[in-house]
Amino acid sequence: MGDYSKALEYSKKDFEITKQVLPENHPDLAFPYNWFGKIYRSMKDYPKALENFEKCLTIFQKTLPERHPNQAITYSNIGDVHRLMGNYEKALAFHQKALNIQGNVQCNPLECATTYINLGETYREMKDYSTALTYFEKGLEIREKKLPKNHPDLAVIYHNMAKLYLATQKYSMAMKNIQQAVEIAQEKLPSTHPHLLEYNETFEKIRMKM
Repeated sequence: MGDYSKALEYSKKDFEITKQVLPENHPDLAFPYNWFGKIYRSMKDYPKALENFEKCLTIFQKTLPERHPNQAITYSNIGDVHRLMGNYEKALAFHQKALNIQGNVQCNPLECATTYINLGETYREMKDYSTALTYFEKGLEIREKKLPKNHPDLAVIYHNMAKLYLATQKYSMAMKNIQQAVEIAQEKLPSTHPHLLEYNETFEKIRMKM
């Protein structure tokens, strides 16, 4: 719903209870840090997001087998925060660690899709548009197969692709993708949600070019 301060408040309450009922070496203690990481990333507090994802990874490394899918998605989350902080080489290195696991063990396909999309965003920001598009298409194919047609995670990838097509001056493709993103967000998200506001902003940028 985009109410990140409320999400943080309840996640902290949840964590206090979790700490009381689980032994110190339990892998489930990593999940609250994962949620903190996601919330702080959404709040654009990237150092705190990174700190929490790294705590999450440390617990998984101590408590799970070496090539566990939970480690893979955490590597990708860490990579995504490095991208948001402009550290593209570090971002690519962490995404590669995620892919190394996801390519060799049975993983949730939607987690593989997230890694592909995170890689796509990194390459898009590095202006390597053809590589970015390859990864976006891989991620989109999985999400379209596995999610309902109006799922907000589909809006995210349509928006990513719209930004790529805008940058490569393929304005009709950009418009097609941003319209799909906006339609889903209008149906599924509150009108004040940061994602919807961002999609509308991108829509205007594309409209001005057409």
